Amino acid sequence: MNDLVAIFHASFHPTRGNIIDWSLKASEDLNLDNIEFNALPSGLHLIEQDTVYFSKDGHQGVCAFRRVKSTEAGHRGFRLSSLGVVLAKSTRPKPWRHVAALKNLIVMLYARMEVSDTLQLSETDYQPSRTYFEEHKVKAVDLGGAGDWSGWSHELDGENSNPSIMNPTLHLPHLLRILGPSTLTLYKHVIGRKRILIYTLPPVEAACILCHVAADFCYEQQVDSTSNRLPGKNKGGIDVLGMITLSDVDRLQAESKSGRGWIACTTDAIFLERPSYYDLLIDLTTSTPNKATRPTFYSSRPIYSQQASSSRGPTHRLSAIRFAWSDVKLWYELDRILQLDSSTCHSTSHSCCTPGLSDIPDPKSKLTNSWTDVWRVYEDVCLVCAGLWIGSWRGNSIQSYSTSNGAENWGSIRLEGDDDLTLNTIAASSEGGQIRTLGAGIEGRPSTSSLTNKPMRKSSGMFLGSGKASSSATTPIPDADADSSTPIESEREDMQLRTTLALLQTFHAHTSFQLSTLESLLPPLDDRPNHTIYLAPKDILAFELGPFSSVDERYLDWLVSEYGGGATLVVKRGWKDLFGIVFGYGC
Repeated sequence: MNDLVAIFHASFHPTRGNIIDWSLKASEDLNLDNIEFNALPSGLHLIEQDTVYFSKDGHQGVCAFRRVKSTEAGHRGFRLSSLGVVLAKSTRPKPWRHVAALKNLIVMLYARMEVSDTLQLSETDYQPSRTYFEEHKVKAVDLGGAGDWSGWSHELDGENSNPSIMNPTLHLPHLLRILGPSTLTLYKHVIGRKRILIYTLPPVEAACILCHVAADFCYEQQVDSTSNRLPGKNKGGIDVLGMITLSDVDRLQAESKSGRGWIACTTDAIFLERPSYYDLLIDLTTSTPNKATRPTFYSSRPIYSQQASSSRGPTHRLSAIRFAWSDVKLWYELDRILQLDSSTCHSTSHSCCTPGLSDIPDPKSKLTNSWTDVWRVYEDVCLVCAGLWIGSWRGNSIQSYSTSNGAENWGSIRLEGDDDLTLNTIAASSEGGQIRTLGAGIEGRPSTSSLTNKPMRKSSGMFLGSGKASSSATTPIPDADADSSTPIESEREDMQLRTTLALLQTFHAHTSFQLSTLESLLPPLDDRPNHTIYLAPKDILAFELGPFSSVDERYLDWLVSEYGGGATLVVKRGWKDLFGIVFGYGC
């Protein structure tokens, strides 16, 4: 794991503000200017400790924050500091591998100060940090394989994986439960490579994790362009900027021009008043222990008016956005996977995945959480209504609405058997092979009766590296008795790993399905730059999207822009087309 190019210590100075008071770099060409603002975002003075992910000039980084008691004048009783590292550029940087070490190093850094009441850090105090950097700094161009990408199964369950080090990707099940069906709104923006900003209150670790997890929704499709029949115009995954502050305004404008898209988080509320900087805003402050509601999603829309044309008038406004009815089918497939491990994983508290969870317990939170969540009741009603409605105009998944298990199950929106989300259905003539192997579910996981059987996972054949189902066994991880974790903890990690792999494969299958549908509408590669795709409502149905949804229409426009090879999209909305959809003619 020799992938570090810098290590630094940032702190808050009472007269100079945020500063870097110590650093080591592998090369003097590396610029650390303004990185102290990302390492110490506003609001962290309210909490004891936190973990902050960030990026700097294309380098991923992470730091451990700690609030230390101090009697030094001007510090108001506390010293605010972060110890962070910057990683070398690679295909798949993994800053989370250094989190545990950074937390230990920052405790060691202030150990002498807390014991002897020393006010200033010395070079001797930095010696453990210096040693760690020398042991893990870059020594080879290929980073010794630390930044390679070989598929999800290799990364999460390979010989170099460590279940005790929580890869942000493994938090995918928890964050899907937090976001609910609106997850698919985020998913569409990631595929379309849009600009996504997450607003949060401290602590910020949950928002930083969400940035990385969201980028993983279709990471395999975006990064592995060589194996895709319909590659995008941008190479690599969507950019994960991590924590940003007001010092990054110019940087955001530059990143937006690249067209690659980005995901970032911030604690600066002033960004709420500048919607022109992003396309989607996720407000995590509406989902806290004191407010039993989901995060709120906002879409940034341009203002077409005389006022907006002036230099002083706003050019964009925020408009609340929710999941589309066409998202119901995919969400219920994801929710079915989440339900399979809810008794093991979800029962365990994951404080890092709870937005806005403070170190100070709130006695009102238990009372608030006991009340019925009005938004989720509304959400469930919408899902049921949407399921019944789409059943009337989309009949390509008969088993989802069949009475095979009794007439009383009609309209229960179940997703059983093969449907359009399988890679096998997408490319039956390719080398993809079957994905539904063990449990007849899209995720290729064993049945619930064997979920706790660890040897079963080793031979389950779950491999998500190239969009193909592998028949070979994945590399086994040590058994429960081979590490320090308890059998219950090992079982929970095992369940969480398999659920994450199942969810990732479901997202990848759905992405491949929609891109395959788009490919069928495109002409040969040489003719695409000057080609216009005309879509009737029945063509939109082929994408598993709603013909009446403006959100889905914009999403298709993003797909064509990224994967259409220069083609343009025109959606026909004539009365004959709409009449045919409503009454089932010409479909």
